[in-house]
Amino acid sequence: MVVPNWDTMLHTLDGFLAAAVGFSMVILLNDNEKLTFELSPFFLALLAFCFSMTIGVLWEFFEFFMDTFLHTDRQKDTISHTIHSVTLDPTRSNQVVTIHNIQDVAVNGSSLGLPGYLDIGLIDTMKDLMVNFLGALVFSATGFFYAHNKRKKKPPALTLAPRNTPPQRAS
Repeated sequence: MVVPNWDTMLHTLDGFLAAAVGFSMVILLNDNEKLTFELSPFFLALLAFCFSMTIGVLWEFFEFFMDTFLHTDRQKDTISHTIHSVTLDPTRSNQVVTIHNIQDVAVNGSSLGLPGYLDIGLIDTMKDLMVNFLGALVFSATGFFYAHNKRKKKPPALTLAPRNTPPQRAS
């Protein structure tokens, strides 16, 4: 890998930027004088967050279909040393069976030569969606405060740093 954690950085930034695009589209409509509705800052932030998460999920669908039908490896594999599964329950009673300290995996009697269980994409997908969530949450919170302060016609920078005003003198 040329840049360590590139995939994680990319999905975090994607979450942030997709929320920014969603927020911008909705705020443009919200600020249009020809339209007769005004959305609350919370609703604007919620729409931006949902837009970003939808884009993230659609991207993961794209990765899955690329791997399935074009035989790529977009959902990167992860080596795991512990698994939990109800499929391994010999009683078929839906009890979770845990296997710890996995050192090798064999397929059709041949060792794969890997130092653990090969997870084929689930961990990558969940990590991608979690960092997308984080990016969307950060921007949506920022967008909420922007829209909230815009209503008051107060520049956003003034909400971050309070102004010191001199005490008023009694006349």
